[in-house]
Amino acid sequence: MVGERATSKALKFYLPLALYLFFLLFPFYWMVNTVFKSDKEMYNLELNPFYIHSPTLENILHLFTKTIFLKWMANTFFVAILSTLIALGASLLAAYAIQRLRFRTSQPTGVAIFLSYLIPQTILFIPLAHVIFQLRLWDSLWSLVLTYPTFLVPFCTWLLMGYFKSIPKEMEECAMIDGASRVRIFRTIILPLCLPGILSAGIFCFTLSWNEYIYALAFISDTSSKTVPIGLVTELVRGDVYHWGPLMAGALCASVPVALVYSFFVEHYVAGMTGALKE
Repeated sequence: MVGERATSKALKFYLPLALYLFFLLFPFYWMVNTVFKSDKEMYNLELNPFYIHSPTLENILHLFTKTIFLKWMANTFFVAILSTLIALGASLLAAYAIQRLRFRTSQPTGVAIFLSYLIPQTILFIPLAHVIFQLRLWDSLWSLVLTYPTFLVPFCTWLLMGYFKSIPKEMEECAMIDGASRVRIFRTIILPLCLPGILSAGIFCFTLSWNEYIYALAFISDTSSKTVPIGLVTELVRGDVYHWGPLMAGALCASVPVALVYSFFVEHYVAGMTGALKE
């Protein structure tokens, strides 16, 4: 009986889990596998493609010596951090006002903000390009800092609205009876309580800003001002020649900051997403 239960559990739980993990982790294994292969080994069809026969650091050295990858990383950090801070500030104020102040059009406003998130970026970047040109921010990292919140704020506002809904109103009412102002309540009560929601929204903003491609491609053409997603594609793909080794090395190095952010704040991220779904 015990053996049958163990077999049944393995077939129903562990086997699907193992297949799912293989599906998720195989691209990362292939990335690492490509990074430490030479071009000669990579294009040799007679060798086993799933095994590194002669490990090499040639691709990593090519990335750091023949490109300005560190500059691209610094640009990406600058844009991602500032965009995240701007989006979080606007989303916190908007979500609190919609969920707590309850003005006449609060609910339609919340729905409208979220629906704006559904507008494709391929449509928005054309009018935004005109705005950026008028502001004389073309080929500047500030063009990305100002445009990224257009798709970060709507989703973060919706996320924080759901989290604010889970915080009892009685706590604010008691503080108001004691003479606390809205600003003090927001700063000393609301923000500490919704910290998991803020962290989850911050991780979401940082990840999207880090990996954004369309706006960075449209607004940045100077090599020294590019972010990692654009720099790798435009500088390591020359016509129909793909430098797969350095490309995979760049992708691997660029994925490390995002992976670290998730690993440190994964518990808060899950708690924030759970709180956002509460009614």
